[in-house]
Amino acid sequence: MIEVTASKKYFLGMPVADFLRDYWQKKPLLIRQAFPDYQAPLSPEDLAGIACEQGVLARLVKHDRKKDHYSLETGPFDEAMFPKLGKKDWTLLVQDMDKWDGDVRQLIKAFNFLPRWRVDDVMISFAAPGGSVGPHIDQYDVFLLQAQGRRRWEIDNDPKADKSFREKTELKLLETFKASHVWTLQAGDILYLPPGVPHHGEAVDACMTFSLGMRAPSHAELLNDWADGLFERVSEEVRYSDKDLAAAKDSGEIDAATCERVLEIFKQHVPDSKAAAALFFGRFVTTYRNSMEIAPPPKTPKPEKILERLAKGDVLEPHPFARWAWSKAGRDAILFVQGNSFSTTQGVASMLARADSIDAASFAGIPVSERGLVFELVERGYLVLQK
Repeated sequence: MIEVTASKKYFLGMPVADFLRDYWQKKPLLIRQAFPDYQAPLSPEDLAGIACEQGVLARLVKHDRKKDHYSLETGPFDEAMFPKLGKKDWTLLVQDMDKWDGDVRQLIKAFNFLPRWRVDDVMISFAAPGGSVGPHIDQYDVFLLQAQGRRRWEIDNDPKADKSFREKTELKLLETFKASHVWTLQAGDILYLPPGVPHHGEAVDACMTFSLGMRAPSHAELLNDWADGLFERVSEEVRYSDKDLAAAKDSGEIDAATCERVLEIFKQHVPDSKAAAALFFGRFVTTYRNSMEIAPPPKTPKPEKILERLAKGDVLEPHPFARWAWSKAGRDAILFVQGNSFSTTQGVASMLARADSIDAASFAGIPVSERGLVFELVERGYLVLQK
């Protein structure tokens, strides 16, 4: 079964446990009317306006049908450009729209059956009729929500499909693509794709698609980050040694005893427990991939002022670019924010990592001994006072 219809009880068309068991990272699934009568929280004009702002990751893809050539431009863009694009065969894509728009961010709540740290971003694309980015594959899970208009999606569900790429192109596109399934998605439909499935989407009419992409760091990324940390933690004075050296039988040979010593060096510097792995991974996965710096507020409100404003109805909200997670540490916990770690209780860590906002009542539930952490997070800019 590769196509289902959602119900009021199951927006995935089935219980979450069934989806995770049978489809997650295994096979595609089209979910008709996952969000019935879905209304996009912003217009194409809004999206174009955001794509013109500094610091926004925006791209424009044009398709020359005669040459089957795709060209790529990166933002920020000039507003005067859009009226000149024509009425077909172009696509505007804007990353991190959950960071720039609070209503878009609300979409992520529907996917809370997944670890929040696993969610990378919500990318929004607007495509004129015929607009496409070409046949390609993603190395991460993605939920493609049709938000407005219609888009025709083609996928190749053959595990043996050719996945070689075109040469001399700005985009990483497939050299050949043969569809095994073709669908036209309406507003509210979702297409789930696990990593590595070849797919190609093309706008039937002017349309918007929301792409909820998962963060899936490569092994190379993880190892590289760990190695970078080692350079900071391990002294140059710690050297290879062989106090147990025996007389060499062959002076040119790297013998088994030498290999054992080298293995021991590596073993000394890799995570040797779940706690060590959690500490490394928590810092790694909460570091924003585009190195967006969150600056402390120009004037940090004092704790008594924070309490006063909370009492008046203001709330503390996570900075939209802050990434949060937590891990157990014995009976306590470690809270991770933007690559930093903080010791606290499990209850406080869980609440802070999941909270959309903290009001006076929520704050009152935080033990007095842990409120200093909240004030520190405000001081760093990770929590922001809002009216």
